[in-house]
Amino acid sequence: MPHSVSDAHAASLKLLVVLSKAYKTVMDRAVKDMKQYELSPSEFTILEVLYTKGRIPLQQIGEKILITSGTITYNIDKLEKKGLLKRVPCQEDRRVIYAEMTPAGNELFDRIFPDHADTIHGLMQGLTPEEKETAVELLKKLGKGAEDR
Repeated sequence: MPHSVSDAHAASLKLLVVLSKAYKTVMDRAVKDMKQYELSPSEFTILEVLYTKGRIPLQQIGEKILITSGTITYNIDKLEKKGLLKRVPCQEDRRVIYAEMTPAGNELFDRIFPDHADTIHGLMQGLTPEEKETAVELLKKLGKGAEDR
């Protein structure tokens, strides 16, 4: 006799599977797009944050893109060697170091980001604008609920 779970449990398990499959499909395609620019997904995402938000303390980058501080340092070093960003010491607080895009980094992203945004938009075409807003609200609610457990 198979193990039985309540309908509520079955719905939660199904949601996890569907969410995981959707995430994997979308991310696989997004990562493929990022890699065509000869940037790792972490490098691309760091540059994307700096491009859209401007200069940011290194410590805050990890919070924005969900990678570890060791990975941040490694990728910041690689991007600095490529001439796409630079570290800028804070004048008011010596403990704070900012990451800032260089002119070369800005030029690269001015060129590639519109195409990347189009690709991501295309990946999300399965939903209407209203459904996207609803999905964002529901996924935030799901994340907050999981944090509280």
